[in-house]
Amino acid sequence: MGTMGLSGHTAHLLIGLLNAFGALVSGLFAAVGTARPALALGPDEPAHTGVVFFARAYAVRAVPLSAVVLALLAAGAWDAVAPVLVVAGLAQLGDAAIGATRRNPGMLGSSLTLAALHLVSAGWLLTY
Repeated sequence: MGTMGLSGHTAHLLIGLLNAFGALVSGLFAAVGTARPALALGPDEPAHTGVVFFARAYAVRAVPLSAVVLALLAAGAWDAVAPVLVVAGLAQLGDAAIGATRRNPGMLGSSLTLAALHLVSAGWLLTY
């Protein structure tokens, strides 16, 4: 039996589905952000070249990282996905810090949620 009475297979399936959803959301937000960078701004903030640069810089990290997480989960490469989830979780913590400094509660909350998901999942995979 695994954590919380779940069988190893059921836990892996749940971890896979939740992290695939998280990676997909992160990658999609990054892709949308490059097309419409003003979506991350407040209503009174202009989308200047710095905002466009930031959106693109975010996307060049988030999209490939999301793709790697999705590919490893699809392949069932549990030993390989755990360290990648640690990296993804740490990246989400960085995004949460940005959300906090920008006073963007949506970014802060979603990033903290994804960070917790990735890091707890990685911890479970590295333990069991």
